[in-house]
Parts: sequence; C-alpha cells; structure tokens
Amino acid sequence: MSRRVKKPLKPRGDRPKGARPYRGSPAERPQAHRPGGRLSRSAARGPAKPAPLVAEPEKIVAESPPLPTKVQTVVVTADETNMRVDRFLEARFPGLSFSHIQRIVRKGELRVNGKRADSKDRLEEGQSIRIPPLKLDAPKAAPGSLSEAAQKTLQALKDMILFEDADVMVLNKPAGLAVQGGSGITRNIDDMLEVMRDAKGQKPRLVHRLDKETAGCLLVAKTRFAATALTGSFRHRSARKIYWALVAGVPKPKQGRISTYLAKEENEEDTIMRIAAHGDEGASHAVTYYAVVETSATKLAWVSLKPVTGRTHQLRAHMAHIDHAIVGDPKYFNKENWELPGGLQKRLHLLARRIVIPHPRGGFIDATAPLPPHMLQSWNLLGLEADRFDPIENAPEE
Repeated sequence: MSRRVKKPLKPRGDRPKGARPYRGSPAERPQAHRPGGRLSRSAARGPAKPAPLVAEPEKIVAESPPLPTKVQTVVVTADETNMRVDRFLEARFPGLSFSHIQRIVRKGELRVNGKRADSKDRLEEGQSIRIPPLKLDAPKAAPGSLSEAAQKTLQALKDMILFEDADVMVLNKPAGLAVQGGSGITRNIDDMLEVMRDAKGQKPRLVHRLDKETAGCLLVAKTRFAATALTGSFRHRSARKIYWALVAGVPKPKQGRISTYLAKEENEEDTIMRIAAHGDEGASHAVTYYAVVETSATKLAWVSLKPVTGRTHQLRAHMAHIDHAIVGDPKYFNKENWELPGGLQKRLHLLARRIVIPHPRGGFIDATAPLPPHMLQSWNLLGLEADRFDPIENAPEE
C-alpha cells in the first residue's frame, strides 16, 4: 500500500533552545513496519549501509583469552578513552558477571593509576589499570534439574525473545523490569539470565542498558566472542537505535538535532542528568535527532528519536531541555499545571523501538519491539497509527 511522503518541514524561527533542524532525503524512503511484525524489505534495508563484512570461518575466535589468575596491569588504549570502569572490564573480560565487577571495584581491588576507582569513573588513554585475579561464577545445575522458580524465570525470558541465534539474543524488555540490580531492586534481567548458563558455566551477557521504565529492544550476547564484538560496535557507534516516545506539546521544528553537554547530579534521594557547559566536571557531549511522526491536536506528539551518543537518561533529559518532556517521566517532566489526558496511564512513554547492529559473524541484526501495553493503550485512545512512515529514518548517523 503506498503512503504519502511529506517533505521535511523547513526550520522556523520558534525552534526550541538547543535544537536545530535537519533535512532528510526524500528519495527512496522506506515503508514503515507494524509493531512486533517483520520488517518490509525496504524498511529492513533502512538507510544505505556499508556492505557487511562476513568473517571467514577459519579466522573466527570462538572464545576470548582466559581470565587472569594473578594480578596484572593493563594500559587504557585510545579506543577505550571515556569508557566507564565497569564497561571497560566487561569489554576486556566478557565472562565476568555484573556482581563480580561491582564487588572488585567496591573492595578497591581495581586501581586506576594507583588509586581506588568507582565503577562509573571514565577512563583516559594511557592510564594504568591494576586488575586483580578474576574468576567466572560456578556453573549452574543442568537445565533438566532447574527448580520450579528457575523454570518460570527461563520461560519468562523465552517469552521476551525477539531474535535469537547461537551468539545473540534481542529481548523485548517490559517496562518496569530493571536491567541490573541496585538499591531496592529485587528482580532484574541480569539476575534472570543466571538460568541460561551453559555447560561451561557461562551465562548470557548484557551488551547495553535500558532504564527500568523504558520498554523495548535489549541486546544480550550468548558467547564471549559475541560480547566482545557487540561491545566494540557500541563503542565505535556502529549500532543504530531508534526510540519512540509520547511528549507534551509539539516540537518546532518538527525535525531537529539536540546537542548539549550532560553531567550527573546526585543527592541522597536521586540521580538526574543536568544540562552542563563544555568543560564542566563530569560533563559529556550528547547528541540526539528527533522527528515528529504524528500529533494529537497541539497537546501531545509522537516523536521518533535517534541517539547518536549513549549517555544516561539522554533522551529524557534532551526532550525536557527543549520543553517537550516525555509523558509519565517521574524525573524530567517539568511542565507546570499540565494534566494528563483522560485514559492515559501515568507511566514513562518511551520505547526502544528498533536496533540495527553488525552481527559478530557477518551481516546485520535488525530487531523491532512492539508498543508495550500502556503505550499501545495511549496510541489507541489518541488515534495514532503505529504503522505510519517514521521520518527519523532519514536522520544522519552522527
């Protein structure tokens, strides 16, 4: 079925602070795809991509080097600059569990230039990292001997799978389920993956993160080989992510680029990301492209978002920054005297809609998540058509 394609709107004088317009190419625009369904051929292609590099079988390394059994010192490379300490360890030693990484950092066993480090500290090229002896967690019982609770957990994970092969899984993470453990969190994806340990005791590894209340595509590596390759793709920004959100008001221009610096602000009760100035302590550059897909009068807009960088709470902070906060956001929704339209749930309306990333063994992984129940309810109530053409397809990749 053909669809009318609108040219991107020209920038207007009342563009929001921090945003500037982009113009997508009107030629060869892909058709949209339905939530949870298979991509059409053109949508699967997306913007022009480099020819996939297919690894030659004889050159594929099945496993990463073994974990160190004694203290060692390594030097941060140029490619690892600005990586967090915990993600540096995940990239270097994909077999480590999140809890083990947190434990060695908390105990001060890992040192950066001779000093204790926090798991969230950023590294710089040339720094010397002291790494203690590391070990994998012990293998779990065989699948046939899983407890009833573990079998339920395994089934819950299987029900989330959008894509799976021998190396990779893409899960459709439900809103409200945390990705990792933390204060007050009793159930999370990382712990749930314990029931998927293989015969060698290796469990699937998280490759990236989503906020607890964000639903959608979550990439998980099933092997060390895949974890190393996929982590590298994220570090080099080869992964393409698209998010959908429902925001207050209608952004002008309807397509734009948001570029700011973000810095973490912590207090006893909460942690938020604030807009910072270049050079501020802990400030990192963040870039997001947005495009309005459809509106509900002038009160609400369905926007598609493409983050170029991957900062904590980046999309939520950026949309609040241009005065179009995401509906249901408990941290960044800052509209005074704004009432939620009747029938809409007061939950974060943000979905990790699609991920496209080079597969570790050649080709591309391309997975799409359907709207979660609370967002589907809102789309239905507002009369938004979830299969409309998504103009963010034409946004630049950098």
